[in-house]
Amino acid sequence: MRKKKIIFYILLILFFILLVVLSFLAIREMEKRLSSSIAMDNVYSFTSTSPFSINKIVYFSSANANIEINSNSSFTISNLYQYTDIALFINNHADGNFTAENTLKSVNLSDIQFSLSPSVGTPNLYFKNLNDFTTSQYDEANKIENTLDFTTSAEDEIDYSQPILYNNCANPITLCYVNSNIKSDYTLTDAISNISYDGSLLKNCSITLNSIACKLSFLITITNHLDEKFTCPVILTIPLSTENSTVYDGNLIVNDSTNYNFVKQQS
Repeated sequence: MRKKKIIFYILLILFFILLVVLSFLAIREMEKRLSSSIAMDNVYSFTSTSPFSINKIVYFSSANANIEINSNSSFTISNLYQYTDIALFINNHADGNFTAENTLKSVNLSDIQFSLSPSVGTPNLYFKNLNDFTTSQYDEANKIENTLDFTTSAEDEIDYSQPILYNNCANPITLCYVNSNIKSDYTLTDAISNISYDGSLLKNCSITLNSIACKLSFLITITNHLDEKFTCPVILTIPLSTENSTVYDGNLIVNDSTNYNFVKQQS
């Protein structure tokens, strides 16, 4: 009988110990969830009041090439390239009320990476003159090697051939993605009158869209007139097709609504 009582008390003590441990673990889990919830609320609260975001990106995709007509009426294509002009619109949420917080002092683009590179051609990113947007022109001198610094201006007019932005975010960041030398020394026998210098060249040269698919990313850093810095990673998938059309049709225009929020850097 005494032995049974001892076993009973031992089991009772073990039960209370187990109850305490389970209660402790439950409290820790609740604290974790509460902490996570507070952190998410803080992130949402911060980003919802961030002075800068990118809510619109416009793409124009097409192609071009150098063509030489041969004596037998065929012609040879060299440097077939696919290009996509990109306009990123910075939103400062000013609604006409411009302050030192929501105006640009400087803008920097850096850390360009290709997470998906085309299997044919050579991809690069360039600064593009806004006046040349939707044209096949791009300047090799404007190739972005590692970083691109934009200056800002409050003047009535700026030189769009240079990386300059209005400090009130009136003009977009304009870039050009170019995948060059997709094909060279490629002879076509089609009648020259049937050839267009646009995205249809890709189809005529038997270039599949999968082979030129590309996804790239970079970091944009904004400094405002309070010398506060805000950063935002931007990820772009080069558009070559939509539900209704492809770059094979000549060109492809995509208006993309985005929600990239800049995050303030701690000093």
